[in-house]
This record gives sequence, C-alpha cells and structure tokens, in this order.
Amino acid sequence: MSEKGVLSQKDLKRFKKSLEDSRKAILENARKTMEEESNFDTDDLPDEIDQASSEYAQSMAFRLRDREKFLLKKIEKALQRIEDGSFGMCERCEEPISMKRLEARPVTTLCIRCKEEQEKKEKSYG
Repeated sequence: MSEKGVLSQKDLKRFKKSLEDSRKAILENARKTMEEESNFDTDDLPDEIDQASSEYAQSMAFRLRDREKFLLKKIEKALQRIEDGSFGMCERCEEPISMKRLEARPVTTLCIRCKEEQEKKEKSYG
C-alpha cells in the first residue's frame, strides 16, 4: 500500500487471486453438496435414528451453503470493486482500509473505525 493508502497493482492482483480462489472453493463445495444430495436415499438407512442423524447433517450442510451463498455475493462485490478501482476504500468515510484489515477480511467494505461504529449502533438497536 502506498503512502496515500492506494493499493499497488501487485496488491490488487494478490487480492483478486485470493478472492477468485475463495469463490472457486465455495462453488466446488456447493457442487459436491448437490451431488451428494442427488445420490442420497433415506430408504437406505437402517433405522429412524440413522435417518434423523442424516437429515440433521443435511440440514446443517444446507445452512452452511446459505452462508456461503452470502459470502459468494460479498466476494463478487469485492471483485467488482477491484475492477472499478474502489477496492480498499471505506464505503462510508471514503478513507483507505488498512492492509491488515483487508488481509484478514478482503470482502470488507468498511474501515475498522466505521465497522466499530456500525456495530455499536447495531448493539443499541438489538
């Protein structure tokens, strides 16, 4: 990151690759889940307890897929921000997001200060 907080092309390429790798992994996991679901037959399970355990595991897998779907949208938006030149800038205060924060959470759209303010507001409403 330069002194002005603008990410270098090298940094942008690194973040883009990381985000694309994450997207690929999520899509691959979703594909595997769908394949497993299509090959699954509850009639093959020996008893009701096994069937209930299996249904619970499936439910958890689908909940995880929902979370991944949400993350996938964030990844797509981050990739778009890389393309349009706004990646690494806080969408609220328009200041640079720290490299440390971007490395920890490349899909973030808020600097740490704005994120903390947002969380305080959410706590007061919740």
